[in-house]
Amino acid sequence: MNTPPIAPVVLVTGAARRVGAEIARHLHAAGARVALHYRRSAADAEALAAGFNAQRPGSAVVLQGDLLDMAVLPGMVSSVVARFGRLDGLVNNASSFFPTAMGEIDEGAWSDLIGSNLKAPLFLSQAAAPHLMASGGAIINIVDIHAERPLKGYPLYSAAKAGLLGLTRAMALELAPKVRVNGVAPGAIEWPDDGQFPPAEREAIVRHTLLGRTGAPSDIARTVLFLLFDAPYITGQVIAVDGGRSVNL
Repeated sequence: MNTPPIAPVVLVTGAARRVGAEIARHLHAAGARVALHYRRSAADAEALAAGFNAQRPGSAVVLQGDLLDMAVLPGMVSSVVARFGRLDGLVNNASSFFPTAMGEIDEGAWSDLIGSNLKAPLFLSQAAAPHLMASGGAIINIVDIHAERPLKGYPLYSAAKAGLLGLTRAMALELAPKVRVNGVAPGAIEWPDDGQFPPAEREAIVRHTLLGRTGAPSDIARTVLFLLFDAPYITGQVIAVDGGRSVNL
């Protein structure tokens, strides 16, 4: 009698809404058990987990935490392992995104943008690494095409994502051969819901995208799924999922 394979366990940060939620949906649909991190969107996270658990009891759990508080990160990882007995994947998706005009950047903006986009992924990955090494798992960092081609008006965000791109490659080197580390760099996938990009700016961005349209969260989710489970010989890479926009910037 063959023993059924153990369902992999993946922790996704910022998983309650938007791209993070879509990543979680794809992972769960592929058979993974998922730990859904959120900071403030408790109702969304709980509803997402409830839907997953209705499909497969015990397949999802929610975790609340402020990723800027370094002290909580090891506990998040420990709670996932205590619940599921293992950890096979970490998706560093949570991110702050807002403009920072030169001459007006302050410590608060630095702490938020560098903290969420670079510092937290580093320390959460560090906490997860021993468990990922035991399972032969993988880390996926959600980077940005503007890590290599900065977005005007967003110098600190662009620098933070550039750091995450470098960290992705550095961690691939440090954690090889047991843990693979890759990144996904989205382009125009889902517009911010706070009005940062008015219609004229959105149209200009789409005009510079070779495919002539915005992408969907599912485009990112499918790439994350591939890198986690179907790319055993890929590490240290960052894949742009941007409709060709970065070619035409």
